[in-house]
Amino acid sequence: MTQHGSALNFRDFVSELLAAGDAVDIREPVSPTLEAAAVTRRVYDTRSPAPLFSRLTEGDEGFRLLGAPAGLGSCPGQTYGRLAAHFGLGRDTTPRDLLEHLVDAMDAAPVPPRIVPTGPCKENVLTGDAVDLTRFPVPLLHQQDGGRYFGTYGFHVVRTPDGSWTSWSVSRTMLHGPTTLVGPAMPQQHLGMIHRMWRERGERTPWAMVLGAPPAALAAAGMPLPAEVDEDGYVGALTGTPVDVVRTETNGLYVPANAEIVLEGYISPDETAPEGPMGEYHGYAFSEGRPQPVFHVEAVTHRDRPILPFCVAGVPPEENHTVWGTMISAASLHRLRAQGLPVSLAWCSYEAATCWIVVAVDTRKLAATGLTERRLADAVAEALFGSHTGWLVPKVLLVADDVDITDIGQVVWALATRHHPATGHYVYPEAPGIPMVPYLTDDEVRAGRGGKSVVSCLLPADFEGETRGVTASFRNSFPEDVRRRVTDRWTAYGFPAPSGTPRPAA
Repeated sequence: MTQHGSALNFRDFVSELLAAGDAVDIREPVSPTLEAAAVTRRVYDTRSPAPLFSRLTEGDEGFRLLGAPAGLGSCPGQTYGRLAAHFGLGRDTTPRDLLEHLVDAMDAAPVPPRIVPTGPCKENVLTGDAVDLTRFPVPLLHQQDGGRYFGTYGFHVVRTPDGSWTSWSVSRTMLHGPTTLVGPAMPQQHLGMIHRMWRERGERTPWAMVLGAPPAALAAAGMPLPAEVDEDGYVGALTGTPVDVVRTETNGLYVPANAEIVLEGYISPDETAPEGPMGEYHGYAFSEGRPQPVFHVEAVTHRDRPILPFCVAGVPPEENHTVWGTMISAASLHRLRAQGLPVSLAWCSYEAATCWIVVAVDTRKLAATGLTERRLADAVAEALFGSHTGWLVPKVLLVADDVDITDIGQVVWALATRHHPATGHYVYPEAPGIPMVPYLTDDEVRAGRGGKSVVSCLLPADFEGETRGVTASFRNSFPEDVRRRVTDRWTAYGFPAPSGTPRPAA
């Protein structure tokens, strides 16, 4: 029996977006060569519904594309609705509620997947000479890109040679030929770790890629869970039910039965080909690509009228920030709490392109610890920069928890008014980090270290559990009866009705 619901069935996810008015079924002819991506970039900029391209000028008839699967919305109170739907949560879910849901699942017992004999992903099975990736409407995303990107919103499936660990992980793939893809598998990524194990044996890495995956599975694959943790068990804990998986046709791996498209084959142990350049998650497109591993596709299975989801990486916010950033936030929050630090929330500001994470410090608990600013910064740096989650994000901002760190306006205000440039900046040049950060020097990129810092926006009084001054805001500067009278008479004054709940003020 097919699993249903937006978290475990991508087709249901799309249907729910359409029903909620958070997706648009575009029946006008659209080209996958830049046009679909241009529409999607404008969707991000305008916070418009996700575009479902149902009539494409390239690729087999009936094949479809979905852009901006986790873009932000403009409907009041439902900004994060598309993201929440990935987990089967209500469209009015707040960032804090979403993070606590993700953290709770990390503390729950894993729920292993359920093996089923078949599923929708097997409606069409292509092997041998029938395999031709150019049948799909693979989009060209930026005019500077070195090729068309098949995998920007899917995940890889690989398993260790001894079968003890199956990894679901997100990493892009560029179309290289009718039966080949090329993409990164960095040594620090779980994909790269397992690929190295097979390569050291002189063997090909059995591999699959899942596109149009169950949305909760895609999000989990992008979460920096510890090595040797199976993402499929986390998905079960997250959704409260085992995710259905089926055996691949060629290599004995297991993939979600509800997937739209599954590619199967192997990663060459030694073959590389040029990949990129590509417009990146940090918002820049550089002029050169680099050699990356080649992925050979020996079989393709897909649903009828398959939907290929895609992300157009670049200036935030897009899925690298909304999905990846949110999953990094949850993993970071879980780790900081596990270290016993006085932290109430952690949030990768979408606008910061996953290049900083803001940590809200519970100042009452902070005062009880007796920590100085330096010792707190070092403790946070040790907890994060020594982990997979901290490898991804180079900067940490420490902010008192009277600030709503999910509101970028309040974060900027705190940074401008509370950070002392002479005493509140701590640098960790030996901390390992992802080499894709734009400001790193060539030496830092080669070393895989540097460019890491903790910036404190904590005031001296915060370390004593005291508040210095009162925030001059609507909430704090007026008695409750005056605030209520103003709110109740707002339209009588001649103002239009508010379009949503006002942003909370610090």
